[in-house]
Amino acid sequence: MIVLYPYITGLVAGAFIVSSLYHVFGRTELRAVARFSLASAFVFLLFAPLPLLMHLGQPQRAFNIMITPNFSSAMAGFGFIYAGYLIVVVMEIWFVMRHSFIERARGAGPIAWLCRIILLGNAHEDDATRAADHRIARFLAGLGIPMACLLHGYVGFLFGSLKANPWWSTPLMFVIFIFSAIVSGIAVLIFHYMVVARLNGWRLDQPCVRSLAKYLWGFMIIAVALELLEVMSIAYKQTEEWEVLGMLIREKLFVSYVVLQYLVFSLIPFFLLGINSLFSLRDRVANAMVWTAATMLLVQVLLMRWNVVVGGQLVSKSMRGFTDYFPGLWEKEGIAVAVVIFTLPFGILWVFNKIVPLFPEAVPRGGSASGTK
Repeated sequence: MIVLYPYITGLVAGAFIVSSLYHVFGRTELRAVARFSLASAFVFLLFAPLPLLMHLGQPQRAFNIMITPNFSSAMAGFGFIYAGYLIVVVMEIWFVMRHSFIERARGAGPIAWLCRIILLGNAHEDDATRAADHRIARFLAGLGIPMACLLHGYVGFLFGSLKANPWWSTPLMFVIFIFSAIVSGIAVLIFHYMVVARLNGWRLDQPCVRSLAKYLWGFMIIAVALELLEVMSIAYKQTEEWEVLGMLIREKLFVSYVVLQYLVFSLIPFFLLGINSLFSLRDRVANAMVWTAATMLLVQVLLMRWNVVVGGQLVSKSMRGFTDYFPGLWEKEGIAVAVVIFTLPFGILWVFNKIVPLFPEAVPRGGSASGTK
């Protein structure tokens, strides 16, 4: 369960970065997934602390960090960053999608009533308000970029600051978490966009998919290189901690870390995305390779989280042996509960799309693009 906490937090940061590439940096080829990426960041952000609360024996005490703040507490710092980032994302969604909320509010039924509440009863719109909405949304998107990096970098900081655990306590930990977060965020957008387009019979926006694939390739190279450099740095020092960490990698984590994380779920996506980026392939072949690589990288980042979070706790406090751990299927923090928590955000995104369209640019296969904004 605790592995899901940094994993979902990473999806938030990565999805928001993609949204900002369109709203702040003008990468118009990402327009097809700009709204969806922003909504994904919001929904995953809502569920990010849920695994942590499930892990706590007294989850209601989590609110104490806000009611009785302790500014010297690292965990309390995460609460403030999370709350501030959530406010920024909610405000950006409000300004980016205000036009769609107004259109739905003019109708009838419960969704129209909900949209009127979201709009605070003000459904007025003209050229001046639309221009103001655009400027404010762009400012909030720019403000959200460092907050997204802080949010996930802070998770890496929490692990990296634990000196008692040599597997976590490295200066590269928070940097690795940021780049792996961007990888998982882009990967989940590609995975979800292509699945939704397939189910609804939409034509994929090829410039968008190819651009996302190139970003994914670039960020996964940096993330994997940093992960390798971290281990090589610890090994090169040949400290007393490396004796136990070397045994941990060779004996307890060899399959999940060496074989699966690097040889299978890093190397294969690297070649698939590299071939797709360097050669001109047919759309059908390129899309299949990109979707496969994105799916495998989602697993790769999950394996990285597992090997870091669980692997670091397998080392005994005396550094003279290892413990064993594998979650049960129906435990409180078991596999079934983790699957439910990870699946819920996708259901919420489906409901979100029923209120306002998250893919307004989508056109049926064989149709022509509408060019709406």
